[in-house]
Amino acid sequence: MTQQFADRMYSVKRSFIREILKVVDDPSIISFAGGLPNPKSFPVEEVTAATIKVMKESGESAMQYSTTEGYLPLREYIARRYAKYGIKADAGEILITTGSQQGLDLIGKIFLNKGDTVAVERPTYLAAIQSFGMYEPRFVDVPLMGDGVDVEALRQVLESGPKLFYSVPSFQNPTGITYSHEKRKQAADAFKDCDAVFIEDNPYGDIRFMGEDLPPMRRYMGSGVITMGTFSKTISPGMRLGWLYAPSEIMDKLITAKQAADLHTSYFVQRVVYQYLADNDVEGHIKKIQSMYKVQRDAMVHAIERYFPAGVEYTKPEGGMFLWVILPEGLSSTKLFDMAIQDKVAFVPGEAFFIDGSGRNTLRLNYSSSDEARIEAGIRRLAKAINTLLEESKNDIIDIRW
Repeated sequence: MTQQFADRMYSVKRSFIREILKVVDDPSIISFAGGLPNPKSFPVEEVTAATIKVMKESGESAMQYSTTEGYLPLREYIARRYAKYGIKADAGEILITTGSQQGLDLIGKIFLNKGDTVAVERPTYLAAIQSFGMYEPRFVDVPLMGDGVDVEALRQVLESGPKLFYSVPSFQNPTGITYSHEKRKQAADAFKDCDAVFIEDNPYGDIRFMGEDLPPMRRYMGSGVITMGTFSKTISPGMRLGWLYAPSEIMDKLITAKQAADLHTSYFVQRVVYQYLADNDVEGHIKKIQSMYKVQRDAMVHAIERYFPAGVEYTKPEGGMFLWVILPEGLSSTKLFDMAIQDKVAFVPGEAFFIDGSGRNTLRLNYSSSDEARIEAGIRRLAKAINTLLEESKNDIIDIRW
């Protein structure tokens, strides 16, 4: 029997990273491939206590259906946290989602028709390409610079009339780059006379371990932005709890789309997470994560400085979970992956983060899920593979000239 799948299913590929993780699912492999938080950061005992308390005090109600918008005390908690950035949020502007990934899907669902234009950073978060791609838009990209988006290029793209601009301004996935204060102001200014919606994905904003803390784009743009947040990087990714912060006229459509998708995000998980937040020193917990990741980030940067050959460039993030590597022109990170995996080390080749499959000489490294010893060993192995690739490249040039 021939299956009559929707046309969109032939234009969207499986997640490249998820497929790589199947290959590296081997404890002997040092993996810098996944975007995994360090499991040592998970507040297991505290969440256990919160779960028991919820079950003892309100088990019947916590196990019942609930509203699409989400548990009100949890939404009020999220709204209050924006106040530290001078942003006055209302719980009615917060929608609890099943991870921030569902937020991407809901945004695509309410805004995108086939052929609409979506602008993204160059490079951009792979899962955003996949999620928005389900709605068959046309993608255009805007280059990233060391301090954020290329604003002049952004202005030119906005003149073409995209519906959305998707951005990760703080510790971007995959590059680790953060928009400076000036770039945030300039980007906000570019949207003043524009109908496009600025989508700010902010999963890593709390994980700043050095440099100046910067407010979300909502502070610079007012209501012209949808902000995405998540508890995956500060509590647990397995609980799949995120949120959207959006203006009321957009929120109405988001709620309708979510009702059609899943009625509501797990009410039980919402209650447990809120109980954890109410009973614990969350800011202290986040500081522990920041300290942990700084040690791991420093270990990776120092190992790269020690072992990588000259001519290899890389970012030095001030927070988040990733750094970006640019190999000399002409080298293939996909070929490097095949070589490195033989030496039991893995990463994500960079071309997956480009809408046109370019970036063949780039790669993403995750430092948050490995300790210092494994980071040291993994970078040393990766450096060996890079040196081998460089030698092969030189030999290929000699052969061609000969």
